[in-house]
Amino acid sequence: MEKAIEEISQQAAKFGLDFFPMRFELCPADVLYTIGAYGMPTRFTHWSFGKAYFRMKTMYDLNLSRIYELVINSNPCYAFLLEGNSLVQNKLVIAHVFAHCDFFKNNAWFAQTNRDMVETMAVNAQRMREYEFEHGRFEVEKLLDQALAIQEHIDFHQIKKRKDKDKNKNKNKNKSSLRESPYEDIWAIGEPAKDDPPQEEEKTPPRPEKDLIGFIMKHSHSLKDWQRDVLSIVREEMFYFWPQVETKIMNEGWAALWHARILREMALGDEEALDFARLHAGVLQTSRTQLNPYFLGMKIFEDIEKRWDHPSPEEREKFGRQGGEGLVKIFEVRETENDISFIRNYLTRDLVKELDLYLFKKQGQQLKVTDTDWETVRDDIVNKLVNGGNPYLVVEDGDYMGNGHLFIRHRHEGVDLDTYYLEKTLPYVYNLWGKTVHLETILEGRSMIFSFDGTKNMRSAT
Repeated sequence: MEKAIEEISQQAAKFGLDFFPMRFELCPADVLYTIGAYGMPTRFTHWSFGKAYFRMKTMYDLNLSRIYELVINSNPCYAFLLEGNSLVQNKLVIAHVFAHCDFFKNNAWFAQTNRDMVETMAVNAQRMREYEFEHGRFEVEKLLDQALAIQEHIDFHQIKKRKDKDKNKNKNKNKSSLRESPYEDIWAIGEPAKDDPPQEEEKTPPRPEKDLIGFIMKHSHSLKDWQRDVLSIVREEMFYFWPQVETKIMNEGWAALWHARILREMALGDEEALDFARLHAGVLQTSRTQLNPYFLGMKIFEDIEKRWDHPSPEEREKFGRQGGEGLVKIFEVRETENDISFIRNYLTRDLVKELDLYLFKKQGQQLKVTDTDWETVRDDIVNKLVNGGNPYLVVEDGDYMGNGHLFIRHRHEGVDLDTYYLEKTLPYVYNLWGKTVHLETILEGRSMIFSFDGTKNMRSAT
């Protein structure tokens, strides 16, 4: 296997893949599935991770599914391989991992992520154990139940906004220091005094705030300092995982594309070649009712390469494509896009037809195809990817009706909220906020407000 890793690394570099130094670990199934359930090898504990482990390990024991590898976005990049894999299985997995690492290193969405997150999560886990010792494991787990229920509601773009804001502050500071001199008051002689404009009282937040968990962490009426710290840990770790949510199709498609090309360049024996073909076909296996991200992502990358290598006469005339630019183009796409822009910009009419993509709905006991128009299919896929497939919620007012109530609005994207889940989650948000919580949404075409006041759920039409 060490020899295979070296050979695959050299072949990946020849293809132009650019990756962090790699660290491979061979793990038994129970260790690999533990890491898979936690998401990282050094994370804090919670009962939901144990539930995920039990489900995945049972599926493995019954031979219904298998995790072949886990790869961590870090520098150096850590990859965990399943001990029971055959050599050819691990060769495919190793090639797959090198492509993932290239994606992590070069895709713009991962540029702001913490490359030392393995160590950071170890520190976070230690802090969590200290809180369990000080305040009791039950109290910490109860708080984690509440925080994890809303962990997806962050504003990932805040990282860049914060950096841009800091840059602007520094620029303004430099400008003001250049203007200041001992004679500033002399130049002001004769100028009319300028009264500061009256400051209007701003609501909190001044504009709709997408970072729900961050807003509660800062402005909650009930959280203690250690509880705010727990929320900051959950939020920080979600910032790390979010780019993987936003690039699932691209990332897996990129890895599938390159593991196939790398292994085809290697000197596999007849039996190994047959095993590889069977494994690769299994990775790309399609379904009638759901998209396979490996298959869809790989096919789109292949189509981009083909169209930029051999443009049609119309493409030559309209876009000025000369041909032979396919490889450069797919590396450019890998660097700049996420799943939404990837699908919107590169899922074409011909590709939708070739892949036989369609929309369907359950009518009675039957599944019926409802639409095959390529633009409708493409837009439906894009809509399901907005905000990682999670409801788009924003905090409208942290002092609703002047008494500290929290008012949240659902930016309706055409899909109604799950009211059962909503009414189970609002009490968690209430406990975190400390006062009544309201959430406005559209339900079956009508505007509704769901509220929880600490005792019961309420609904009212607006």
